[in-house]
Parts: sequence; structure tokens; C-alpha cells
Amino acid sequence: MNKIKLKKGEVLQRAGDLNHRVYHVESGLLRSYSIDKNGKENIFMFAPEHWIIADSHSAETRSNLYIDAIEDSMVSIHLKNTKTEEKNVGRIIKRLSVLQNRVIMLLSTCAIERYEHFLKTYPEIVQRVPQKMIASYLGVNPETLSAAKSQQLKDLK
Repeated sequence: MNKIKLKKGEVLQRAGDLNHRVYHVESGLLRSYSIDKNGKENIFMFAPEHWIIADSHSAETRSNLYIDAIEDSMVSIHLKNTKTEEKNVGRIIKRLSVLQNRVIMLLSTCAIERYEHFLKTYPEIVQRVPQKMIASYLGVNPETLSAAKSQQLKDLK
């Protein structure tokens, strides 16, 4: 297992790289994302402290996702193999659960419900992530996110 320090904005993995690593975030914050044909970033997931992040394909498959640091971070790198996967089963199950819930949410909820779900899933990072990244994660534009947050404040009063 290797540990590396990442500076904010440093790219850890690019789409097309051979995919043979699992990253455990010891400190800081990472994200994974794709870039569509129009150059728009679509955030797949965030990985704060104690989360793992990886592309879900086998070690021989080229990755689909970029992974970079949103903050200065310390990351442990594990090669994909049976021992690592067994060791990280609990974390992997948590990650799959979060992703499954996210897909269901994206298919069946409005922007305000997506934002509320984001707050429950990632309560410790909401102040650490730019609003445009949260909007990308929610599948909405920043203006829609702003309107949803305004509506949420009105509903609380």
C-alpha cells in the first residue's frame, strides 16, 4: 500500500487509464466525474475522509472516470485484488448503497429532494464543495440548485 499527498486540483486518474487502483481517502476530499462530448463535467461521486473511490471495472479495463482532489488530500492506494476487495467489503457495500440510492433519486425526485439527499449523504462536505460541483452531482444547473435552496428556506419558515 502506498500513500500519496495530493494538492487541490491534482488529477489522480484520467478516463482511459488502466484501472487497477482503489483509493482510500485518509484526509481531504476527492471526486470522480466524467466529461461529456460537449466538455461538461458530470460528477459521479464525492469521497470525503474514510471513503474509498475507484472506477468500478476490472483491473484490465480502461477507466471511464476522472478522479481528482477537491482539497489537499492524503490517499492510500491499493491495487485491485482479492485481498484488498475483501478488506474493503464494508466500504464497497456503503459506496454501492450510496450510488444505488443516487440513481434512484436522479430518476424519481425533484431538485430540492436531491439536494436534501445530498445533505444527508455528505453532511460534512457541503461547505467544502463549490455550488457548481453540487449542482453537477445533482444533475441540475447552478441556477436550479439556487432556486431549490431558496425554496427550501421558504419551506422552513
